[in-house]
Amino acid sequence: MLPDGIDELLSVLDIQTAMSLIEKTARWAAPETFSYLPLWYPEHARKSLLYKGNWAEKLMNTNRETKISVHKHEGNTYAGKALNAALGMGSKKPKNWSCCHIWGVDDPGFQSTNNVVQDARFYSCIGNMVLLPTPLKAFTDSVPAVKAMLRICARSLYGWQCDHPDMAVVNTQLDGWDQWGDYPASWPRSRDDRARPLGVAAFSAKAKAAADRRKARIFRDLSSAGQHYPRGVVREVLDYWKISP
Repeated sequence: MLPDGIDELLSVLDIQTAMSLIEKTARWAAPETFSYLPLWYPEHARKSLLYKGNWAEKLMNTNRETKISVHKHEGNTYAGKALNAALGMGSKKPKNWSCCHIWGVDDPGFQSTNNVVQDARFYSCIGNMVLLPTPLKAFTDSVPAVKAMLRICARSLYGWQCDHPDMAVVNTQLDGWDQWGDYPASWPRSRDDRARPLGVAAFSAKAKAAADRRKARIFRDLSSAGQHYPRGVVREVLDYWKISP
């Protein structure tokens, strides 16, 4: 019987080497961008229902073989759009790069409900995401030590950590982290550490303009979007992040 695939990989590729690859290739939004607009799509969360016609009509997904149509759900599209725009790249998905959530339910088997990214307060939060070459995403999905180091870096860089109840134990464990030998040298270790990871995108004029457009659209939709626009959820998210016009 074959061993666990992650164990097999780590027997020939140690954590420090894997972290070096992540350190050199990861793309992070600037802390200034996070401060300016921490969350970009309060109307969306993983598995939320999608609509068209400015929230007036259901967006359906039709099976080509059975012709059965079902109401389409959000996957990871709007999180990726938020991160790409915050990085100053526009909304188009770059080839062979993946938007990876930093805080979420840790389940390599993907059997548990990920309540964190199904919460609109955290789904499109740019402090909860990093852009990685797609092959490296497997480490962030499956290796606990990699997840922990990404979280330490993110909370040090942005001065924020996810306070969803499902993350309470995880955050306590981060406070006791002591495996600094594998931790990338360029990454900050605490909120007082002013180091910036390699690959932090500047808060560019393009990123600011994208944030301004997104913010204006949010408040426009609150007053004029169709009947399916989740106004209650959006207002709660805006209150949580203290986002105002």
